[in-house]
Amino acid sequence: MNFEKFFESVSQSGTEIHFDNHEANQSHFLNNEALFQLPLISLIILLMAKNIRKPRVAEIGQLVGESIEASMPGFKGSAQHVGWSANLRVRTVKAISFLEHALLIEIPNNKGRIKITVLGKKVINRALNQEDTLAYNLAEISKAYRNLCVSKQQDMELE
Repeated sequence: MNFEKFFESVSQSGTEIHFDNHEANQSHFLNNEALFQLPLISLIILLMAKNIRKPRVAEIGQLVGESIEASMPGFKGSAQHVGWSANLRVRTVKAISFLEHALLIEIPNNKGRIKITVLGKKVINRALNQEDTLAYNLAEISKAYRNLCVSKQQDMELE
């Protein structure tokens, strides 16, 4: 369902949502921690595993952060340096563990690079084929990851 259909169906059904603004509890507001949730990180890792250049396991945390930073306007040029976030790296390890346990990725010991499974390809392709904000953002993150890979390859050629 896209946004227009959603809002049209809500307006036709007469649904009302009431908010009580008397108690503004700070714990309900989103902060930077809200971004680093395992489903989003897991989808980003599946994107990377699907790409031609498979990341090394040791690089994934930084690559996830740099891809987010490069693709989301709120993080471009910010002082938060998401690519170096220790919190993001811990959550990335948890996401990798989940993906491996769910049989969506494999990590062959001889290469140290993640490998997407058939089931993993189905999951990420389904997410990418939807017509929603998630699919758009995943496409932007995928482009940012490819650009990072090209940039790193060019840096290596210059050395």
